[in-house]
Amino acid sequence: MNSPISHEGNAETYVFLALTDNIGVLLHDRTTGATASIDAPDADAVLAALEHTGWTLTDILITHKHADHIDGIPGLRQRFPSVRVTAPLSERDAIGDVDVTVIDGDMVMVGSLRAKVIATPGHTLGHVVYWFEKEKALFAGDTLFALGCGRIFEGNAADMWAALDGLRHLPDDTRIYCGHEYTLANAKFSLTIDPNNKALQERARSIEALRKEGRLTIPSLMSDEKATNPFLRGDDPTIASAVGLTGHMAAEVFAELRERKNHF
Repeated sequence: MNSPISHEGNAETYVFLALTDNIGVLLHDRTTGATASIDAPDADAVLAALEHTGWTLTDILITHKHADHIDGIPGLRQRFPSVRVTAPLSERDAIGDVDVTVIDGDMVMVGSLRAKVIATPGHTLGHVVYWFEKEKALFAGDTLFALGCGRIFEGNAADMWAALDGLRHLPDDTRIYCGHEYTLANAKFSLTIDPNNKALQERARSIEALRKEGRLTIPSLMSDEKATNPFLRGDDPTIASAVGLTGHMAAEVFAELRERKNHF
């Protein structure tokens, strides 16, 4: 079951499932009619979402080079020849068929909607996220998940912790659109680390109910992530103690969390 269209100012967002567990998102500017697909996991799923909403694709915002985020580009380009593909500069060659390249601090427009590009190396070295401040929306790719974070395929734990530390300083009412529906599994892991966290317990119950109904759990709120996501709390003594690293640096605590999740 896909999520209903949500509204924030001049922006509308539509969240849907793609491939097996990828989260697809369309961002629509009601002022100009411009519409962006955040990543392109699967052309058929994006095209079905566009048909459902009645929107016309003008942009594709790519967060990183992995196949399950870019394989839909050719099919979408075939259907919308003038679509503009924006992607991180350092991963341009791996992605291919890119019109606009971006680096940390750049601004991207989708119609009248304005996003800041934030570099978040760790999952891949060139990974970026798109923060639409006015619309209170963060398109986080595979850096920050609901109750989790991405695996570290490139870079190191210190890189990833620094990226996550930067994101957690965004406003509490920021809605986080991540790249995968991993939330139930992440909740189960989080409870092994922080079992006495009442906010986490309540959130886990809500997530389980949503998934039983076939509903998606995305987006999540930054305030909820800061309270319940252990990967954003490497400097929390409770989390450090839980992994036997009391007094250690936050990046070390984070590294241990990530390693445990890899084998969960």
